[in-house]
Amino acid sequence: MPPRSTDAADYQDVPRSVAVMPKAFAAASRTDRHFHPRAQLLYATAGLMMASADDGTWVVPEGHALLIPPRLPHAVAMHGAVAMCSAYLDPRAFAVPDRCRVIAVSPLLVAALAALAEEPVLYDEAGRGGHLAALVLDEIGRAPETPLALPLPRDARLRRVCLGLIEDPGSADDLDAWATRAGASRRTLTRGFRQETGLSFGDWRARARVIRALALAADGRPAGHVAAAVGYRSRHALRATVGRVLGPHGARPHIPG
Repeated sequence: MPPRSTDAADYQDVPRSVAVMPKAFAAASRTDRHFHPRAQLLYATAGLMMASADDGTWVVPEGHALLIPPRLPHAVAMHGAVAMCSAYLDPRAFAVPDRCRVIAVSPLLVAALAALAEEPVLYDEAGRGGHLAALVLDEIGRAPETPLALPLPRDARLRRVCLGLIEDPGSADDLDAWATRAGASRRTLTRGFRQETGLSFGDWRARARVIRALALAADGRPAGHVAAAVGYRSRHALRATVGRVLGPHGARPHIPG
């Protein structure tokens, strides 16, 4: 079987419901802003990816995948050496989400993606390849969403606060200080965060800190440095926040220490 292409454009018009493309990236690699005609499942087999679009930022550590709607412009930054698997999905074959979602990847989905990557791109739809593709779509539909996302508000003042927190998640400024910086009242900021992101200011900032911590850890930074960089006095305090953000039953990305 000839080597599989690593050019995403080669998978957009494949007459199959699922087209799988494994690919590797060096640490600190980035993709330019782009989109695909198909929906994309961006699965991290090693390393950590951070994707961004106009309406949010999403972190994709090992064991997770980002489900991206068709034609959504996005860019991806790699933290650490990244091995990934993209599954390009025919939007007619499943219920396409209207926004990006980070999902936990089941062992069955992992195995199905790996097996489908060994089939020809034009697999037999009535044979093993077709069965694997159907399994991939079924497992994606069943996968639980995880809170590794930072929704961005449309209001310019709120957006300014969010971008400031992404740039400096370790800032000790409180809600009043951020409200002053944004040119808005505390009440406006509090209400706006709830209405536009579904999160309180404190919960949004906690997510921003966890997401940056995961990226720094993937880059190989020491645990103490990671915690300090995102505003915590100890790695134990950071790990407690990770547990609170992801919940007691959530898939738990690795924070060293």
